Amino acid sequence: MKIFETTVKGIGLNAELFKHENLLILFGENAPDTLADYCFNIEMNKSEREIKPGMTLKFDEQDYKITAVGEKVKKNLDDLGHITIKFDGSTKAKLPGTLYVEEKEYPVIQIGTKISIIL
Repeated sequence: MKIFETTVKGIGLNAELFKHENLLILFGENAPDTLADYCFNIEMNKSEREIKPGMTLKFDEQDYKITAVGEKVKKNLDDLGHITIKFDGSTKAKLPGTLYVEEKEYPVIQIGTKISIIL
């Protein structure tokens, strides 16, 4: 069951700058100019329900188990299309707007990549 689905519409010039820190930033169409170059811009869509550990985050066919969810992830995703995704396997959310997933190879993301969260 899909909880959330979107498509990458644009990639900021410095969006992969945080790759060495195992994180990436998503932002909807209205990313502020000061952040736009550091984000993967996504189509704005609402999530269907609460996002919880144990669900799966997908970038096309690349799967990542969600290990922790910051308290503001759903609201920020629904209102702004804006969250940070950290690929470190943390089981406790350290930042409210961050989604934590298992530590695996950084995803391949291009314009048109489908991002989804499934139960």
